[in-house]
Amino acid sequence: MINDSMKQTILGLMKKFPCTDSAILPSLCFIQKEKGHISEDDMKELSGILQFSEARIYSAASFYSMLRLKPRARYHIQVCANVSCSLLETESLLDYISGKLGIGEGEMTPDGLFSLEPVECLGSCGYAPAMMINTEHYENMSFEKADEVIEMIRRELPTYK
Repeated sequence: MINDSMKQTILGLMKKFPCTDSAILPSLCFIQKEKGHISEDDMKELSGILQFSEARIYSAASFYSMLRLKPRARYHIQVCANVSCSLLETESLLDYISGKLGIGEGEMTPDGLFSLEPVECLGSCGYAPAMMINTEHYENMSFEKADEVIEMIRRELPTYK
C-alpha cells in the first residue's frame, strides 16, 4: 500500500513535470526504492493518484528491466544469456546455477537468499561468461568459480555458519 507520506512525495513529483505522464517513471522508481519492488496494488493506487489507467502504469512498470514487479532475494544473480556468454560451455552458466540452487529463471530460493535472472548483456563479451550479483560483476566465469562465489556468500552470512 502507498502510505500518506509516499502519496505526498508522488504528488510533489507530479508538480516537477510539465505533464503528468512524465511523473510515471519517477513515481515507480520511488515506490520501488521505498518498498523493494512494485506490487499490483501499488500500480493500482498509483493509477488513481496520477489519474491514468492501470494498464498505462503497468505498461511502464513492465517495460523497464530496472523495475521489479516482485520481490528479489537478498542476492540477485543476473547471468548473461547473450551468445558470447552462452556458447563457451555445453551447459550454460545460467542452467548450471539454476540446477545448483534448485530454482528456475525469475525464481527465489526458499530461504530468500538467492534469486536468478537471465539478462541479455552484461558488457563483458571479451571476458565471457559473465554474471552479476547485486552490484558485483564477475567475468571469465566457470562452474567452479560460480560455486566459489555462491559458497563465499553463504559462508559470510551468520545464518549459514
